[in-house]
Order: sequence, then structure tokens, then C-alpha cells
Amino acid sequence: MVYCDMNDRIIEWGSEEFFIPYRSPIDGKIHRYFPDFYVKVKTKENKVKKWVVEVKPKVQTKPPKTPKRKTKKYINEVRTYAINEAKWMNATEWCKDRNMEFIILTEVELMI
Repeated sequence: MVYCDMNDRIIEWGSEEFFIPYRSPIDGKIHRYFPDFYVKVKTKENKVKKWVVEVKPKVQTKPPKTPKRKTKKYINEVRTYAINEAKWMNATEWCKDRNMEFIILTEVELMI
């Protein structure tokens, strides 16, 4: 957040400012997804670019590996990944319709 405040190229930004509707693959109902950030940036070419940003640990951006025994932990990880995937798929389309880009940042991109 400090980075956003101190960066001259960032025109505006917000945290969990809006929601994107998505259908949960678990219960089939419509839910609300609140992405972590919205960022509007002036590029080096003086164009304006808008991003919707989700920050997640890298491990949560991939499907869980199937263990020998299907424990409660594994089942929860599968459910969480399925829900996240539905959120991210809807967010990608939602952003595309609004001339924005949806990105997921992990510790790799953030160099943590």
C-alpha cells in the first residue's frame, strides 16, 4: 500500500473496493468475490492501464497434489482451489468487459 502511495505512476488504487459475482462450483449459488486491489497506472507510453489484483501464496494458485489418503485437509484444499478458480475465471471475464486486466501476484512476483 505504501508502494502505491509513493509511486508517481499510480493514478489511483483501492483495496477491496468492489465485488465481482461468481457461481460457486461447490453449492451452485452466486457469491461475491472481493479482489485484493484495484490499481490504475500511467504507463511509460503515457497510456492508462487498469488492473484488478489478487495476492495469494504460490501454493494456492495450483491444484493440490493428490495424497495417498484423501484427508479432510486435502478435501478442503480441493474445495478452496475450485472456488478460487471460479472467482479468477469470472474476474478475468469481468475485467475484460471493462477494459481492465486481472492478475494474480504471489511471493515470486513480489520477490518475498
